[in-house]
Amino acid sequence: MKKTTLSVVMSIVLGSIAFGANAAQDWQDNAKDAWIDGKAETTILLNTNLNSFDINTDVHDGNVTLTGKVDSSVDKSLAGELIKSLDGVKDVNNELSVMKPHSDQDSKDIGESLTDSKVATVVKTRLLFSADVSGTDINVDVDHGVVTLKGTVSSDAERDLALTIAKNTDDVKDVVDELRVTG
Repeated sequence: MKKTTLSVVMSIVLGSIAFGANAAQDWQDNAKDAWIDGKAETTILLNTNLNSFDINTDVHDGNVTLTGKVDSSVDKSLAGELIKSLDGVKDVNNELSVMKPHSDQDSKDIGESLTDSKVATVVKTRLLFSADVSGTDINVDVDHGVVTLKGTVSSDAERDLALTIAKNTDDVKDVVDELRVTG
């Protein structure tokens, strides 16, 4: 009888440990998905070419699904590319609906506009997430791969860091410094 009781107790204990480990992994996966979702929402919000109120993100196991509506196929592609470039994103399922038909604009201009928008969003996001740069005081403009930083910083070191962050971003051809040191 003691052996049977001991076996039942051990089975319950081992089952509880396995369940607890599984629950901990589920919690970590859910937290990572929530973190990716927050970054995706922020990235779309910070992009001035996209209406963040019309785009929804859903993340499951690092896979992001975009739903909602956008004005053009360029906006749809931009949203997908921006989300695809985020850390932790495994894949993007872009289900955005295009509300306006594709214009006759030259595809090179569309690609360049898409790249400029992506660069602006990536640079602004990196500045905002840097603990050593006051990203909220810096405006980022991009034209044909040339990034212009305007605004105020508190030191020459902060200026140099902001410029370096911009220069180290993919697809940046040059950086124009219009930052003012106020400290």
